[in-house]
Formats: sequence, structure tokens, C-alpha cells
Amino acid sequence: MYAVDLEPEVDGSQFTDNLQVRKISAFVFPRGLITVRSEAGFDIEEVVRRWDDNSDLLQHGVGALIHGLLDTVVDSHFTAVQTLDDKMEDLEGDLFDEQTLSGAVQRATYNVRKELVARRRIVLPMREVMNAVLRHRKDFDSPTELDPWYDDLYDHVLRASEWTESLRDIVTTIFETNLSLQDARLNNVMKKLTAWAAIIAVPTAVTGYFGQNVPYPGFGKDWGVVLSLAIILIIGIALYVTFKRKNWI
Repeated sequence: MYAVDLEPEVDGSQFTDNLQVRKISAFVFPRGLITVRSEAGFDIEEVVRRWDDNSDLLQHGVGALIHGLLDTVVDSHFTAVQTLDDKMEDLEGDLFDEQTLSGAVQRATYNVRKELVARRRIVLPMREVMNAVLRHRKDFDSPTELDPWYDDLYDHVLRASEWTESLRDIVTTIFETNLSLQDARLNNVMKKLTAWAAIIAVPTAVTGYFGQNVPYPGFGKDWGVVLSLAIILIIGIALYVTFKRKNWI
């Protein structure tokens, strides 16, 4: 089985971490338990502390030792999944933050999805480990006093597995929502550009009309200039107010 612990990256980013995986093998004997750990990072002292905290269980034999070891490993899984859940909540908040660049959200979503895949590879196989332990306990007629403890441990394993599955749906939703928000922002930009283009087209049309080399109302007169400016201002302001009410500007 595999225990995990988290070491923050040196860049301090809230969306990346260094997931350290600790492989643990165990030999179970009728009166003893031997663990083999290729990495030194696993805190065996935490396992010993749990044994000491539940010393009354040790009278039921090696099954209590196995429970303490498995309980420590499963708790490390919960911590890793909880950390990822917190990151997704922060990421959901950044989705609707206008100050956050969409590219940064995309990179963060991709990093979170990679971290989720790494956690699922560790958490999901734990169900098979627990099933094997429970099956062998029944084969060897282990003390029934430990059954409630193992049932609670198995429930924790299932909760961790279901939690990772729900996080996969959440990260997919975040990714799709980010794309939808990008499309919405692009539509807003296009509406604003269209609105301003329509406003700018007014003075262009008016000055082009009054610039014809044929007589027109006010041709050669001072009031003709005033009339053209008035037409530009009235139509331009009317368009601006209309687009503003529609929230296009």
C-alpha cells in the first residue's frame, strides 16, 4: 500500500504541491507484524502512537497492529484529498474574478487535474487492500471485538474513494465553466466593439453626406455647420444611451 504526504513547492503557488508517495509492505505473522519501507519519509512513530492510544486493543492480537497501520495510511489519504478539495474551492472563486487571467485559471485547472489523477492511483486501490484484509481476517477466525474498528476503517476508505470521484466531476465542471466564461467575455467584447463602431459610423456618415459637391441644406452657410454637428451629437448620444441600457457598453 501507499501512504502520502505533501511538501509545498518552493514557488509557493497555491495550485501546486509535491506529493510524496511512501510505499509500505507488511508481513503478517500470528504474533507479529513486520513493515518494510523503502523510503524514510513515512512516520512510523505516528503508527506507534496510535497503538499506544488504543493499547486496550492490543490484547486482541496482531489484528490491532494491522488496524493501526492501515488507519494511519488512510488518514494520509484523507489529508491529501482534503488539500486538493481546498484548492478546487479557491479555483472556483478565481473563475469569476475579473482580475484573474483565463490562462492562469487554465494552467491551475490542468495542475489540479494532474494532482487528482495521482491521488486516485493511490486512494482507489486501497479498497482492494481492505477487502483482502477483511477476507483473510474471516478466514483465520480473528477476534470479533475488532470488527467495529475494521468496519469504521473500511467506511473511511470508501469515503476517500467517493471523495476523489466527486472531485473528478468538480474539476471537469471547473474546466467547462472556464471555457463558457471565456465565450461569454468574448461576446461582451464583440458587443462593445459593435456598439462603438455604430457610434463612430454616425459622424462618418454625416460628414460624408455634407461633404458632397452638390448643394445641401445649409450649403455655404454657417448654420449648415451647426446643423451637421447637431445631427452628429443627437444621433451619437441616442446610440450611446441605447447601447448603455442594453449593457453593450
